[in-house]
Amino acid sequence: MTMIHPQWDPVALHLGPIQAHWYGLMYLLAFLQFWWLGKRRIQTHPQLVQAGWTSADLDDLLFYGVLGVILGGRLGYV
Repeated sequence: MTMIHPQWDPVALHLGPIQAHWYGLMYLLAFLQFWWLGKRRIQTHPQLVQAGWTSADLDDLLFYGVLGVILGGRLGYV
C-alpha cells in the first residue's frame, strides 16, 4: 500500500517577478503574532513591567529572533 501525498505549489502568491512562498508567509505570521502578543502582555501583566520588560526589549528580541531565523536558515541550507 502506498501513501499519496498532495503536490502543493510551494509558491503562495505570484506578483510579477516576485514570489511569496508558503513557508515565508508562515514565518511572517509567526513574527507578527510574537510582536502583537508580546506588546499585549507587557500592557496587561504588571509583573512583566516590574521585571524590567519594555517594548524596546521586545523589539530587540524580535530583531534577534528574525536575524537568527534568517542566518540559521542560510547556514542550514549550506
